[in-house]
Amino acid sequence: MRKKDSFDSRWGFVLAAIGMALGTGNIWRFPRVVAANGGSSFIIAWTVALIVWSMPLLMAEMVLGRKTGLGCPGAFRDFMGRKFTWMGTWMGVVCLGIAVFYSVVMGWCLKYCVLFLTGAFESGVTAGETEAMWNAFLAAPDQTILFHGISVILAGVVVYKGVHQGIERACKLIIPVLFTLLVIVAVRALTLPGASEGVGYLFTPHLKDLANPKVWLEAFTQSAWSTGAGWGFLIVYGVYTKKKDDIGLNCVLTGLGNNAASLLAGLAVIPAIFALSATPEAANDAMSAGNSGLTFIYLASLFPTMPGGNIMGSMFFFAMTIAALSSLIAMYELGIRIVCDFNVSRKKAALWVVIGCFTLGLPSAVKSTFLDNQDFVWGVALLISGLLCALAMMKYGVEKARTEIINHKWSNLYIGKWWSACIWMFPLMFACVFGWWMRQAFADHPDNWWSPVEPFSPGTMLLQWGILVTLALVLNKTIAAKTIKGYDMTQAPEEEEEAV
Repeated sequence: MRKKDSFDSRWGFVLAAIGMALGTGNIWRFPRVVAANGGSSFIIAWTVALIVWSMPLLMAEMVLGRKTGLGCPGAFRDFMGRKFTWMGTWMGVVCLGIAVFYSVVMGWCLKYCVLFLTGAFESGVTAGETEAMWNAFLAAPDQTILFHGISVILAGVVVYKGVHQGIERACKLIIPVLFTLLVIVAVRALTLPGASEGVGYLFTPHLKDLANPKVWLEAFTQSAWSTGAGWGFLIVYGVYTKKKDDIGLNCVLTGLGNNAASLLAGLAVIPAIFALSATPEAANDAMSAGNSGLTFIYLASLFPTMPGGNIMGSMFFFAMTIAALSSLIAMYELGIRIVCDFNVSRKKAALWVVIGCFTLGLPSAVKSTFLDNQDFVWGVALLISGLLCALAMMKYGVEKARTEIINHKWSNLYIGKWWSACIWMFPLMFACVFGWWMRQAFADHPDNWWSPVEPFSPGTMLLQWGILVTLALVLNKTIAAKTIKGYDMTQAPEEEEEAV
């Protein structure tokens, strides 16, 4: 019997789960994508995606964690059989592949928070000038590595302290602060002259856009990436819950919290851009500038033009920073759980994961094009991780998982057969979304699709995925054998809830 470091309360878990879901994608990607895909039509499709894609996967992940008491490789081993351990290895490595560069992105946000606090952006600064500042920052390895290191240390300190003392306590502070900052920035943006045009852009119904397949594909992708569904986070966090914790309600609250934060970010960004841009064309240029272009170039030039702009800018980038921190904590914890499952002490595992992620993140800190490649490769790979979760439920028995694990006698929210239907439909939904991404990649590289050095080519994805799958299969028996025995939380006597 091993003493389990667990979440002390439901809200502690829910806030940590919302924290793992909330990230930079909610704040810099959602406003841009919703604006480019029909506004309210996208929001409708995105809400549907939350119900049929993200929430079912979040629940499936918790089933895996609660049923096995292990991190990703061990969870798939005990849930599906030893020969399927490689699936959990895939999931764990993909998530850690994102963790190594995510701290770099967090460092960017932290740097710009500091710049606004110190008054580096003056009123009248142009987008061209902020672009020059952005490029100069990216070209200064001493700065990018410094802020990458600070980000790693901040997340590392939290996970080193454990689940209750570290993650739960941190998220009880981080998430309320994050929502408060987003509300303040959103309210200020909505009070700007001309903000109503941005609100209309966001919420005016364009129902004909619902007939556009691209709107749905973008919406499902955004929901998958922003909620963290299928990443493996809730497999790990599920290990730290108690037998009586409600899987269905916790996952529904996580999904709703994620979407609420995204909408607040949309209200903070889009009205501000339309209110502060000189022309509608300039606003459209900002919205089509990509994640980093929108955030670090256009918003950096627009915030200083408003009264109290430096304060609003620092609050916005601080919100970005702590959103990134809450996700980075979850990524590190996923790796720590996997290492602990090899019978390594938590503190030693935390040091190994944190030092390893810092070291492997250095290429992304030094060269942003390398980061872009890794973001693309492992971001699309996360969709495959979601498919593996659904396949695990199918092999175990979808209805069995719903009736025996999700809907237990302490559940406050009954999950109906819609969950089972969504899991069974998942391979079809996956084929549409994943196929669309691959089709785009091939269309963008008709002559050199095979090239592994092109950052966004199918070749670079297939090569890196192929290496991972090969290693996972070769090491499958070893990883399965070295991973400790799991503990079925769903079968634990009530008096043993504190042990695993």
